[in-house]
Amino acid sequence: MTTNQPPLWRRAIAEFLGTSLLVMIVVGSGIMAQQLSPNDIGLQLLQNSTATVFGLAVLILVLGPVSGAHFNPVVSIADWVLGRRSGSGLTLPDVGAYVVAQILGAVSGSVVANAMFEVGTSISGKDRATGGHLLGEVVATAGLIVLIFALAATRRGVLAAPAVGAYIGAAYWFTSSTSFANPAVTVGRIFSDTFAGIAPGSVPAFVIAQFLGAAVGMGLLLLLFPASGRAADDVVLPHDADKTAP
Repeated sequence: MTTNQPPLWRRAIAEFLGTSLLVMIVVGSGIMAQQLSPNDIGLQLLQNSTATVFGLAVLILVLGPVSGAHFNPVVSIADWVLGRRSGSGLTLPDVGAYVVAQILGAVSGSVVANAMFEVGTSISGKDRATGGHLLGEVVATAGLIVLIFALAATRRGVLAAPAVGAYIGAAYWFTSSTSFANPAVTVGRIFSDTFAGIAPGSVPAFVIAQFLGAAVGMGLLLLLFPASGRAADDVVLPHDADKTAP
């Protein structure tokens, strides 16, 4: 791992804030979509996915230079796994701090989104763990891992914000699960019994499918881009302290 990155506490704050805002975007736009289009689920999904595309791209642009803008435990863990081969990427303590910050951020994002729309924080009753949904999570997460690390490996990280936003937006529609592809966001969405929620009983299977998808993605990545681990410090965006404000 490079030594000129921002200190871990600053990166953890960025991961907390980014994941919190991401879940606010997902949950908040889902609530708004329900209110604006109560009888049209397709339109609700369009509104929800559009907000997520633009919101995620902005969050990556703003916070990427601080922490890399992972906002996702599978991305952080993949960064550590792939980076071990070349001595780059996150260290194990970094991963722990990132994952804790991401999960806490995701839960806070749901709570704040609920409060903004005055719907009250409650546990979701929306069961999602069907076979098709779980396969969708494997596919969505594998594609996300390949995309992020391929961009870093080919020095096209500048495209990460629009590319990741576009991929997640597309995956809302081509996967049966609407592409959670993120264990922290999955946990956070337990705490909103709204359009974007997920029942606690569906979460373990979703998280397992996401980690399986990450493993598939890393396998494909190493097959297609054998030297991808060397660019782990540049995932999702390079986070160099010398290039950020003090």
